Amino acid sequence: MAEHEVNRAVQAAPASVPTPEAWTKTELARHPQRPYPMDFIEALFTDFSEIHGDRAFGDDAAMTCGMAFFHGEPVMVIGNLKGRTLKERVARKFGSPDPEGYRKALRAMQIAEKFGRPVFTFLDLAGANPGIGAEERGQGEAIARNLLEMSRLRVPTIATITGEGGSGGALALAVADRVLMLENAIYSVISPEGCASIMWKDASKKQQAAAALKYTAIDVKRLGCVDEILPEPEGGTQNDPAAAMAMVDEKLSYHLTTLRTLPIEDLLEQRYLKFRNIAQFYTTA
Repeated sequence: MAEHEVNRAVQAAPASVPTPEAWTKTELARHPQRPYPMDFIEALFTDFSEIHGDRAFGDDAAMTCGMAFFHGEPVMVIGNLKGRTLKERVARKFGSPDPEGYRKALRAMQIAEKFGRPVFTFLDLAGANPGIGAEERGQGEAIARNLLEMSRLRVPTIATITGEGGSGGALALAVADRVLMLENAIYSVISPEGCASIMWKDASKKQQAAAALKYTAIDVKRLGCVDEILPEPEGGTQNDPAAAMAMVDEKLSYHLTTLRTLPIEDLLEQRYLKFRNIAQFYTTA
């Protein structure tokens, strides 16, 4: 869909009606051939030098961080890793980071702040790892710490949701000055299967849950949860990765240039106000 068509769809969608193609978008966001965050990192950045470990417990295979160059400018890049083969997926917990992954990401962000480098994050995860070990090592605290520290980083930050953006696990990488979202991505507090299991005690009602959650790009843009929807090639990014990468590259360049013009105090104030005002609603008697 072309950019002007995406914008028209956002404006035309009634605020009270769930987007009908929510489950179709979900299947596209989860398409096995859809480019993952590391695919975007490799295509858009050069000289990527990975940072390992959280300096507390270990190195999470589901999270990658590193310094790189974006059009000749030094930056910090962060993204979760999912893996293509079954062996890789198991090793990376299907892209769901442990607390040490979030702590590694925070460590990388603080390094970027120290050296004045913009931070780019790429998200495609259903949520943080909910395993017992992760909870024992402070999963909730690690996510909460990232939310706090990202909100006050003194460098420009841009987050891009490329596939699924699930719950606090995604938000821990997305408290950014600009949050971009691919047209067929989804951004939600919970998966449709999880929602259906809670609301109706029946995971098979996932399509009904998908429509009710309002997590498609058009829905969350209307709620103010993302700043811009990035159009995809017809049928999804997996059908023409090069075209999709070119679009993302153009938008990242534009937003970074815009953010660079703002004094740091103005940048922090705008970031604060943006997240304070997300999804506000009012009722009348």
